[in-house]
Amino acid sequence: MKKIDIQEVIVVEGKDDTANLRRFYNVDTYETRGSAIDEDDLERIERLHNLRGVIVFTDPDYNGERIRKIIMNAVPTVRHAFLNRDEAKPGSKTKGRSLGVEHASFEDLQKALSKVTQHFNDEDNFDITQADLIRWGFITASDSRKRREYLGNQLRIGYSNGKQLLKRLRLFGVTKAEVEECMERFTNVRSIESLSRIHEEQSKP
Repeated sequence: MKKIDIQEVIVVEGKDDTANLRRFYNVDTYETRGSAIDEDDLERIERLHNLRGVIVFTDPDYNGERIRKIIMNAVPTVRHAFLNRDEAKPGSKTKGRSLGVEHASFEDLQKALSKVTQHFNDEDNFDITQADLIRWGFITASDSRKRREYLGNQLRIGYSNGKQLLKRLRLFGVTKAEVEECMERFTNVRSIESLSRIHEEQSKP
């Protein structure tokens, strides 16, 4: 079966929900990690909504509705997809008893999503490569983690490990020029810090 392309970013609660959706769709998701949604998440969701459009697709239970209401209050124009409770039940006892998008069949997912999604027609203008990540020191450098943390904070896209960074930059539509500018500031900050340390050492009696 050919996967269906979805333009919007779908907000789900966890990685199992993402895995089930990707069985049938070419889709990017934003995972709230269960009920732990905070102001940083809401800011990123709003940014993704302005960039690509966002569909909230949380589980049909108390926590899912709680997350949905929090997002709805913060970003009122996001769209919403819903599963009925019986559509989100696990197919067997070995999969637990909690309701979730992760358990839904293609037919039920399609019923929920078909009314709110748009056909994906994106000319991929993303211009960052794996070689760029190495050149900027995000991978293999001794301070790679610090560089990725700085980038995530400056661009307000959150922290990503080396394996996930390229995907996160693509998701948020970050350009090569934005990263270049950010890492130039990083280099300047590090230079100032180094000069300050040298000055402190020289000032010691």
